[in-house]
Amino acid sequence: MRKTVYKWFWAWSFDREEQWLNEMAAKGLALVAIGFCKYTFEESTPGEYEVRLELLENLPTHAESKRYIQFVEETDAEYLGAIFRWVYFRKKKSKGAFDLYSDCSSRIKHLNRILSLIAVCSIFNISNGINNLFLYFAMGATLANLWIGILCAAFGLLTGYGCIQIYSKRRKLQKQNQLFEQ
Repeated sequence: MRKTVYKWFWAWSFDREEQWLNEMAAKGLALVAIGFCKYTFEESTPGEYEVRLELLENLPTHAESKRYIQFVEETDAEYLGAIFRWVYFRKKKSKGAFDLYSDCSSRIKHLNRILSLIAVCSIFNISNGINNLFLYFAMGATLANLWIGILCAAFGLLTGYGCIQIYSKRRKLQKQNQLFEQ
């Protein structure tokens, strides 16, 4: 029996999304397909699968990404699909531990990719918001400019919050990494 769940996760809460997917697998609902805010599950043995997700450097159709996906599949993991640059994998727990990051520095690189993506969105939206607000207040533009400015600035601030969240996660990992290197 298939079950579809619609749920929203922000890019900076990818770890919560992964945790939720693993909780669903622990309940006997294995992820089989993903879409934008759409998760499709099939009944399975509780705790049979472990799910991981990662933001790739390039789109999944890029040659480098295809090689990486194939490499992960060679570890007995299944590629479930992608949303933009986010890829989803699952692996049977009986086939061994499943971790996409071999060390602290690879986790930091992953957080850097997420931080770069979110920071660009944040800067773009804040600058668009300021530009539209300037057009409205200084140039007497339409009411649409006011609303677009407010929405863009608000979304920019929200994604700025996401940058802070990822930055703090990265900083903790960097401190841990320094402790282990000494």
